[in-house]
Amino acid sequence: MTRVAVLSLHTSPLVQPGSGDAGGMNVYVRELVSSLAQVGDDCTVYVRRWADGLPESVDVEPGFKVVHVPAGPVDLAKEQLPHIVDEFTDRVRAHLEADPVEILHANYWLSGVTGHRLKHELDLPLISTFHTLARVKAETGDLEPQSRIDAESDVVACSDIITANSVTELHELVTHYNADPARIEIVPPGVDHAFFSPGSRHGAREALGLSGGPLLLFVGRIQPLKGVDVAVRTLGSLDMPDAKLMIVGGSSGMEGDREVERTWDLIDSLGLDGRVTIVSPQPHHVLSTYYRAADVCLVPSRSESFGLVALEAAACGAPVVASDVGGLRTLVDHERTGLRVSGRDPEDYAAATRRILDDEMFAASLSVRASEAATSYTWSSMANRLNRVYETVRHQAPVDCLA
Repeated sequence: MTRVAVLSLHTSPLVQPGSGDAGGMNVYVRELVSSLAQVGDDCTVYVRRWADGLPESVDVEPGFKVVHVPAGPVDLAKEQLPHIVDEFTDRVRAHLEADPVEILHANYWLSGVTGHRLKHELDLPLISTFHTLARVKAETGDLEPQSRIDAESDVVACSDIITANSVTELHELVTHYNADPARIEIVPPGVDHAFFSPGSRHGAREALGLSGGPLLLFVGRIQPLKGVDVAVRTLGSLDMPDAKLMIVGGSSGMEGDREVERTWDLIDSLGLDGRVTIVSPQPHHVLSTYYRAADVCLVPSRSESFGLVALEAAACGAPVVASDVGGLRTLVDHERTGLRVSGRDPEDYAAATRRILDDEMFAASLSVRASEAATSYTWSSMANRLNRVYETVRHQAPVDCLA
Protein backbone atom coordinates (compact mmCIF):
# COMPACT_ATOMS: atom_id res chain seq x y z
CA MET A 1 0.00 0.00 0.00
CA THR A 2 1.29 3.43 -0.98
CA ARG A 3 0.13 6.47 0.97
CA VAL A 4 -0.49 9.37 -1.42
CA ALA A 5 -1.39 13.02 -0.92
CA VAL A 6 -3.39 14.01 -4.00
CA LEU A 7 -3.31 17.80 -4.34
CA SER A 8 -6.30 19.38 -6.08
CA LEU A 9 -6.35 22.92 -4.77
CA HIS A 10 -8.82 24.57 -7.12
CA THR A 11 -11.48 21.94 -7.66
CA SER A 12 -12.98 19.09 -5.68
CA PRO A 13 -13.85 15.56 -6.85
CA LEU A 14 -17.06 15.96 -4.85
CA VAL A 15 -18.35 18.92 -6.90
CA GLN A 16 -20.85 18.58 -9.75
CA PRO A 17 -18.91 18.75 -13.06
CA GLY A 18 -20.04 21.12 -15.79
CA SER A 19 -20.28 24.44 -13.99
CA GLY A 20 -17.95 26.90 -12.31
CA ASP A 21 -14.44 25.47 -12.44
CA ALA A 22 -15.70 21.89 -12.22
CA GLY A 23 -15.14 19.79 -15.30
CA GLY A 24 -13.13 16.88 -16.60
CA MET A 25 -10.50 17.30 -13.89
CA ASN A 26 -13.10 16.66 -11.18
CA VAL A 27 -14.07 13.43 -12.91
CA TYR A 28 -10.39 12.56 -13.40
CA VAL A 29 -9.47 12.98 -9.74
CA ARG A 30 -12.59 11.22 -8.45
CA GLU A 31 -12.34 8.20 -10.74
CA LEU A 32 -8.57 7.92 -10.51
CA VAL A 33 -8.45 8.03 -6.71
CA SER A 34 -11.35 5.59 -6.43
CA SER A 35 -9.52 3.17 -8.73
CA LEU A 36 -6.24 3.65 -6.84
CA ALA A 37 -8.05 2.84 -3.60
CA GLN A 38 -9.39 -0.34 -5.20
CA VAL A 39 -5.86 -1.51 -6.06
CA GLY A 40 -4.79 -0.91 -2.47
CA ASP A 41 -3.40 2.62 -2.29
CA ASP A 42 -4.38 4.97 0.52
CA CYS A 43 -5.17 8.38 -0.99
CA THR A 44 -6.12 11.64 0.68
CA VAL A 45 -7.26 14.42 -1.67
CA TYR A 46 -6.51 17.93 -0.40
CA VAL A 47 -8.85 20.60 -1.82
CA ARG A 48 -9.45 24.20 -0.87
CA ARG A 49 -12.57 24.70 1.22
CA TRP A 50 -14.98 26.05 -1.40
CA ALA A 51 -18.17 26.58 0.65
CA ASP A 52 -19.21 27.31 4.21
CA GLY A 53 -20.37 24.39 6.32
CA LEU A 54 -18.21 21.74 4.68
CA PRO A 55 -16.91 19.02 7.01
CA GLU A 56 -13.19 18.99 7.64
CA SER A 57 -12.92 15.66 5.86
CA VAL A 58 -15.11 13.22 3.96
CA ASP A 59 -14.45 9.48 3.81
CA VAL A 60 -15.61 8.67 0.29
CA GLU A 61 -14.67 4.99 0.44
CA PRO A 62 -11.91 2.93 2.05
CA GLY A 63 -8.62 4.39 0.86
CA PHE A 64 -10.25 7.58 -0.52
CA LYS A 65 -10.63 10.62 1.73
CA VAL A 66 -11.17 14.29 0.87
CA VAL A 67 -9.85 16.99 3.20
CA HIS A 68 -11.26 20.52 2.92
CA VAL A 69 -8.41 22.94 3.58
CA PRO A 70 -9.35 26.49 4.71
CA ALA A 71 -7.44 28.97 2.56
CA GLY A 72 -8.89 32.39 1.79
CA PRO A 73 -12.57 33.31 1.42
CA VAL A 74 -14.72 30.45 0.10
CA ASP A 75 -16.02 32.51 -2.82
CA LEU A 76 -12.66 33.34 -4.40
CA ALA A 77 -12.63 33.30 -8.19
CA LYS A 78 -10.17 30.92 -9.82
CA GLU A 79 -8.15 33.89 -11.06
CA GLN A 80 -7.54 34.96 -7.44
CA LEU A 81 -6.39 31.57 -6.19
CA PRO A 82 -2.64 32.17 -6.76
CA HIS A 83 -2.75 34.57 -3.81
CA ILE A 84 -3.74 31.84 -1.32
CA VAL A 85 -1.42 29.06 -2.52
CA ASP A 86 1.04 29.66 0.33
CA GLU A 87 -1.73 29.52 2.93
CA PHE A 88 -3.08 26.32 1.39
CA THR A 89 0.43 24.82 1.34
CA ASP A 90 1.07 25.71 4.99
CA ARG A 91 -2.12 23.98 6.08
CA VAL A 92 -1.53 20.90 3.93
CA ARG A 93 1.98 20.64 5.38
CA ALA A 94 0.52 20.67 8.89
CA HIS A 95 -1.75 17.78 7.92
CA LEU A 96 1.10 15.82 6.39
CA GLU A 97 3.36 16.32 9.40
CA ALA A 98 0.63 14.76 11.55
CA ASP A 99 -0.35 12.12 8.98
CA PRO A 100 2.68 11.41 6.75
CA VAL A 101 2.52 10.15 3.16
CA GLU A 102 5.07 8.69 0.77
CA ILE A 103 4.16 10.52 -2.45
CA LEU A 104 2.74 13.87 -3.55
CA HIS A 105 0.56 13.88 -6.67
CA ALA A 106 -0.33 17.39 -7.85
CA ASN A 107 -3.13 18.13 -10.30
CA TYR A 108 -3.04 21.44 -12.24
CA TRP A 109 -0.39 24.12 -11.93
CA LEU A 110 -1.69 25.66 -8.69
CA SER A 111 -1.40 22.32 -6.92
CA GLY A 112 1.97 21.92 -8.61
CA VAL A 113 3.24 25.02 -6.81
CA THR A 114 2.11 23.50 -3.52
CA GLY A 115 3.65 20.16 -4.42
CA HIS A 116 6.95 21.75 -5.45
CA ARG A 117 7.34 23.46 -2.11
CA LEU A 118 6.25 20.42 -0.08
CA LYS A 119 8.62 18.18 -2.02
CA HIS A 120 11.59 20.16 -0.73
CA GLU A 121 10.25 20.80 2.76
CA LEU A 122 9.20 17.19 3.43
CA ASP A 123 11.69 15.39 1.14
CA LEU A 124 8.98 13.60 -0.83
CA PRO A 125 8.78 12.59 -4.51
CA LEU A 126 6.42 14.69 -6.64
CA ILE A 127 4.18 13.39 -9.41
CA SER A 128 2.61 16.17 -11.52
CA THR A 129 -0.39 16.09 -13.84
CA PHE A 130 -1.00 19.47 -15.47
CA HIS A 131 -4.32 18.89 -17.33
CA THR A 132 -3.74 22.15 -19.25
CA LEU A 133 -0.57 24.08 -20.08
CA ALA A 134 -0.34 27.87 -20.34
CA ARG A 135 2.00 27.92 -23.33
CA VAL A 136 -0.25 25.52 -25.25
CA LYS A 137 -3.34 27.60 -24.49
CA ALA A 138 -1.50 30.72 -25.68
CA GLU A 139 -1.10 29.20 -29.14
CA THR A 140 -4.86 29.50 -29.67
CA GLY A 141 -5.24 32.94 -28.11
CA ASP A 142 -6.05 31.93 -24.52
CA LEU A 143 -3.32 33.91 -22.82
CA GLU A 144 -2.32 33.16 -19.24
CA PRO A 145 -0.18 35.29 -16.88
CA GLN A 146 3.59 34.96 -17.11
CA SER A 147 3.54 33.98 -13.44
CA ARG A 148 1.68 30.79 -14.37
CA ILE A 149 4.15 29.98 -17.15
CA ASP A 150 7.07 30.50 -14.75
CA ALA A 151 5.43 28.34 -12.11
CA GLU A 152 4.74 25.55 -14.59
CA SER A 153 8.34 25.66 -15.74
CA ASP A 154 9.55 25.32 -12.15
CA VAL A 155 7.21 22.40 -11.44
CA VAL A 156 8.19 20.63 -14.66
CA ALA A 157 11.87 21.00 -13.75
CA CYS A 158 11.39 19.51 -10.28
CA SER A 159 8.81 16.75 -10.79
CA ASP A 160 10.06 13.22 -10.31
CA ILE A 161 7.47 12.09 -12.85
CA ILE A 162 5.03 14.03 -15.03
CA THR A 163 2.01 12.10 -16.26
CA ALA A 164 0.84 13.07 -19.73
CA ASN A 165 -2.59 12.19 -21.06
CA SER A 166 -1.33 11.52 -24.57
CA VAL A 167 1.71 11.46 -26.84
CA THR A 168 0.73 14.95 -27.98
CA GLU A 169 0.93 16.28 -24.43
CA LEU A 170 4.31 14.60 -23.97
CA HIS A 171 5.63 16.45 -27.02
CA GLU A 172 4.12 19.72 -25.75
CA LEU A 173 5.89 19.33 -22.41
CA VAL A 174 9.21 18.69 -24.11
CA THR A 175 8.80 21.41 -26.75
CA HIS A 176 7.36 24.20 -24.61
CA TYR A 177 8.91 23.43 -21.20
CA ASN A 178 12.10 21.51 -21.99
CA ALA A 179 10.84 18.58 -19.92
CA ASP A 180 13.04 15.51 -19.66
CA PRO A 181 11.25 12.75 -21.63
CA ALA A 182 12.68 10.18 -19.21
CA ARG A 183 10.57 11.78 -16.48
CA ILE A 184 7.31 11.63 -18.44
CA GLU A 185 4.87 8.73 -18.30
CA ILE A 186 1.85 8.54 -20.61
CA VAL A 187 -1.13 7.66 -18.42
CA PRO A 188 -4.38 8.30 -20.32
CA PRO A 189 -7.65 8.76 -18.43
CA GLY A 190 -10.39 6.17 -18.55
CA VAL A 191 -14.14 5.89 -18.80
CA ASP A 192 -16.64 4.00 -16.65
CA HIS A 193 -18.06 1.47 -19.12
CA ALA A 194 -20.75 0.45 -16.64
CA PHE A 195 -22.42 3.78 -17.43
CA PHE A 196 -20.88 4.86 -20.73
CA SER A 197 -21.71 2.17 -23.29
CA PRO A 198 -23.80 1.92 -26.48
CA GLY A 199 -27.57 1.83 -26.15
CA SER A 200 -30.83 2.64 -27.86
CA ARG A 201 -30.94 6.14 -29.39
CA HIS A 202 -34.72 5.94 -29.51
CA GLY A 203 -34.90 4.94 -25.86
CA ALA A 204 -32.51 7.71 -24.83
CA ARG A 205 -34.55 10.31 -26.68
CA GLU A 206 -37.74 9.07 -25.10
CA ALA A 207 -36.13 9.30 -21.67
CA LEU A 208 -35.14 12.91 -22.37
CA GLY A 209 -38.49 13.82 -23.95
CA LEU A 210 -36.92 14.64 -27.31
CA SER A 211 -38.70 14.61 -30.66
CA GLY A 212 -37.31 13.48 -34.03
CA GLY A 213 -34.79 15.17 -36.30
CA PRO A 214 -30.99 15.20 -36.13
CA LEU A 215 -29.60 16.05 -32.70
CA LEU A 216 -26.21 17.67 -32.16
CA LEU A 217 -24.76 17.60 -28.65
CA PHE A 218 -22.27 19.82 -26.84
CA VAL A 219 -21.21 18.83 -23.31
CA GLY A 220 -18.98 21.08 -21.23
CA ARG A 221 -18.58 24.34 -19.43
CA ILE A 222 -19.82 27.38 -21.30
CA GLN A 223 -16.59 29.29 -21.78
CA PRO A 224 -14.65 30.50 -24.84
CA LEU A 225 -12.02 27.75 -24.54
CA LYS A 226 -14.61 25.02 -25.12
CA GLY A 227 -15.98 26.61 -28.30
CA VAL A 228 -19.71 26.60 -27.60
CA ASP A 229 -20.05 29.44 -30.14
CA VAL A 230 -18.65 27.14 -32.83
CA ALA A 231 -21.23 24.52 -31.90
CA VAL A 232 -24.06 27.04 -32.27
CA ARG A 233 -22.72 28.37 -35.58
CA THR A 234 -22.32 24.79 -36.82
CA LEU A 235 -26.04 24.25 -36.37
CA GLY A 236 -26.72 27.51 -38.19
CA SER A 237 -24.52 26.42 -41.11
CA LEU A 238 -26.06 22.96 -41.51
CA ASP A 239 -29.03 24.00 -43.66
CA MET A 240 -31.14 21.34 -41.95
CA PRO A 241 -34.23 23.04 -40.49
CA ASP A 242 -35.19 20.01 -38.39
CA ALA A 243 -31.73 19.68 -36.77
CA LYS A 244 -31.34 20.74 -33.14
CA LEU A 245 -28.49 21.41 -30.74
CA MET A 246 -28.47 20.51 -27.06
CA ILE A 247 -25.88 22.15 -24.81
CA VAL A 248 -25.32 20.45 -21.45
CA GLY A 249 -23.29 22.60 -19.09
CA GLY A 250 -23.12 25.83 -17.14
CA SER A 251 -21.15 29.04 -16.95
CA SER A 252 -17.51 28.93 -15.95
CA GLY A 253 -14.97 31.48 -14.76
CA MET A 254 -15.22 35.22 -14.20
CA GLU A 255 -16.74 35.72 -17.67
CA GLY A 256 -19.00 32.69 -17.44
CA ASP A 257 -22.34 34.44 -17.04
CA ARG A 258 -21.46 36.85 -19.83
CA GLU A 259 -20.52 33.93 -22.06
CA VAL A 260 -23.96 32.40 -21.47
CA GLU A 261 -25.53 35.74 -22.43
CA ARG A 262 -23.37 35.90 -25.56
CA THR A 263 -24.45 32.37 -26.43
CA TRP A 264 -28.14 33.28 -26.19
CA ASP A 265 -27.50 36.47 -28.19
CA LEU A 266 -25.79 34.38 -30.88
CA ILE A 267 -28.69 31.93 -30.97
CA ASP A 268 -31.10 34.82 -31.42
CA SER A 269 -29.01 36.56 -34.09
CA LEU A 270 -28.79 33.35 -36.15
CA GLY A 271 -32.54 32.75 -35.91
CA LEU A 272 -32.06 29.48 -34.01
CA ASP A 273 -34.59 30.12 -31.26
CA GLY A 274 -36.42 26.90 -30.44
CA ARG A 275 -33.68 24.80 -32.00
CA VAL A 276 -31.07 25.16 -29.26
CA THR A 277 -31.60 23.96 -25.70
CA ILE A 278 -29.24 24.67 -22.81
CA VAL A 279 -29.50 22.08 -20.06
CA SER A 280 -27.98 22.67 -16.63
CA PRO A 281 -25.04 20.48 -15.58
CA GLN A 282 -26.09 16.88 -15.02
CA PRO A 283 -24.84 14.17 -12.64
CA HIS A 284 -21.94 12.56 -14.44
CA HIS A 285 -23.49 9.14 -15.00
CA VAL A 286 -26.66 10.73 -16.44
CA LEU A 287 -24.62 12.16 -19.34
CA SER A 288 -24.61 8.73 -20.95
CA THR A 289 -28.28 9.18 -21.86
CA TYR A 290 -27.50 12.45 -23.63
CA TYR A 291 -24.62 10.88 -25.56
CA ARG A 292 -26.80 7.95 -26.69
CA ALA A 293 -29.52 10.35 -27.83
CA ALA A 294 -27.16 12.33 -30.08
CA ASP A 295 -26.49 11.84 -33.78
CA VAL A 296 -23.23 13.81 -33.45
CA CYS A 297 -21.28 15.05 -30.45
CA LEU A 298 -19.39 18.29 -31.13
CA VAL A 299 -16.08 18.90 -29.31
CA PRO A 300 -14.79 22.19 -30.82
CA SER A 301 -12.33 23.07 -28.04
CA ARG A 302 -9.55 25.54 -28.80
CA SER A 303 -7.16 23.32 -26.84
CA GLU A 304 -7.63 20.01 -25.08
CA SER A 305 -4.98 17.98 -23.29
CA PHE A 306 -7.13 14.86 -23.62
CA GLY A 307 -10.86 15.31 -24.25
CA LEU A 308 -12.87 13.26 -21.77
CA VAL A 309 -16.17 14.28 -23.40
CA ALA A 310 -15.01 12.82 -26.71
CA LEU A 311 -14.08 9.56 -24.99
CA GLU A 312 -17.39 9.29 -23.14
CA ALA A 313 -19.33 10.03 -26.33
CA ALA A 314 -17.31 7.41 -28.23
CA ALA A 315 -17.94 4.84 -25.50
CA CYS A 316 -21.68 5.43 -25.95
CA GLY A 317 -21.41 5.07 -29.73
CA ALA A 318 -22.03 8.75 -30.53
CA PRO A 319 -19.97 9.87 -33.57
CA VAL A 320 -17.66 12.75 -32.62
CA VAL A 321 -16.70 15.83 -34.64
CA ALA A 322 -13.77 17.35 -32.79
CA SER A 323 -11.15 20.03 -33.22
CA ASP A 324 -7.76 18.85 -34.45
CA VAL A 325 -5.88 19.77 -31.27
CA GLY A 326 -4.07 18.19 -28.34
CA GLY A 327 -5.19 14.83 -27.06
CA LEU A 328 -8.12 14.78 -29.49
CA ARG A 329 -5.61 13.92 -32.20
CA THR A 330 -4.92 10.66 -30.39
CA LEU A 331 -8.44 10.00 -29.17
CA VAL A 332 -10.35 10.68 -32.40
CA ASP A 333 -9.01 8.50 -35.21
CA HIS A 334 -10.00 10.60 -38.24
CA GLU A 335 -12.54 8.89 -40.53
CA ARG A 336 -12.38 5.72 -38.43
CA THR A 337 -13.80 6.60 -35.00
CA GLY A 338 -14.82 10.19 -35.71
CA LEU A 339 -13.87 13.29 -37.67
CA ARG A 340 -11.38 15.99 -36.77
CA VAL A 341 -11.59 19.55 -38.07
CA SER A 342 -8.67 21.93 -38.47
CA GLY A 343 -9.29 25.57 -37.64
CA ARG A 344 -12.38 27.26 -36.19
CA ASP A 345 -14.59 27.71 -39.27
CA PRO A 346 -18.17 26.56 -38.44
CA GLU A 347 -18.68 25.77 -42.12
CA ASP A 348 -16.01 23.07 -41.83
CA TYR A 349 -17.65 21.66 -38.71
CA ALA A 350 -21.01 21.72 -40.49
CA ALA A 351 -19.55 19.88 -43.50
CA ALA A 352 -18.13 17.17 -41.23
CA THR A 353 -21.41 16.93 -39.32
CA ARG A 354 -23.44 16.78 -42.54
CA ARG A 355 -21.22 13.99 -43.84
CA ILE A 356 -22.21 11.87 -40.83
CA LEU A 357 -25.90 12.82 -40.91
CA ASP A 358 -26.21 12.14 -44.65
CA ASP A 359 -24.55 8.72 -44.62
CA GLU A 360 -26.12 6.20 -42.26
CA MET A 361 -23.57 3.49 -43.11
CA PHE A 362 -20.65 5.83 -42.41
CA ALA A 363 -22.25 7.01 -39.16
CA ALA A 364 -22.82 3.41 -38.06
CA SER A 365 -19.22 2.43 -38.81
CA LEU A 366 -17.92 5.41 -36.82
CA SER A 367 -20.19 4.47 -33.94
CA VAL A 368 -19.09 0.84 -33.80
CA ARG A 369 -15.39 1.56 -34.16
CA ALA A 370 -15.51 4.40 -31.62
CA SER A 371 -17.18 2.27 -28.96
CA GLU A 372 -14.71 -0.56 -29.63
CA ALA A 373 -11.72 1.78 -29.36
CA ALA A 374 -13.05 3.25 -26.12
CA THR A 375 -12.94 -0.14 -24.40
CA SER A 376 -9.15 0.16 -24.12
CA TYR A 377 -9.56 3.22 -21.86
CA THR A 378 -10.42 2.16 -18.31
CA TRP A 379 -9.80 3.80 -14.95
CA SER A 380 -8.55 0.50 -13.55
CA SER A 381 -5.82 0.21 -16.20
CA MET A 382 -4.87 3.84 -15.56
CA ALA A 383 -4.70 3.18 -11.81
CA ASN A 384 -2.54 0.10 -12.31
CA ARG A 385 -0.16 2.02 -14.55
CA LEU A 386 0.07 4.89 -12.09
CA ASN A 387 0.48 2.47 -9.20
CA ARG A 388 3.60 1.10 -10.91
CA VAL A 389 4.90 4.68 -11.21
CA TYR A 390 4.26 5.20 -7.49
CA GLU A 391 6.10 1.99 -6.64
CA THR A 392 9.12 3.10 -8.63
CA VAL A 393 9.46 6.60 -7.20
CA ARG A 394 8.67 5.72 -3.58
CA HIS A 395 11.79 3.54 -3.46
CA GLN A 396 14.04 6.23 -4.93
CA ALA A 397 15.41 9.46 -3.54
CA PRO A 398 13.52 12.51 -4.89
CA VAL A 399 15.20 13.87 -8.01
CA ASP A 400 16.93 17.24 -8.06
CA CYS A 401 15.45 20.18 -9.89
CA LEU A 402 16.63 20.40 -13.49
CA ALA A 403 16.62 24.19 -13.44
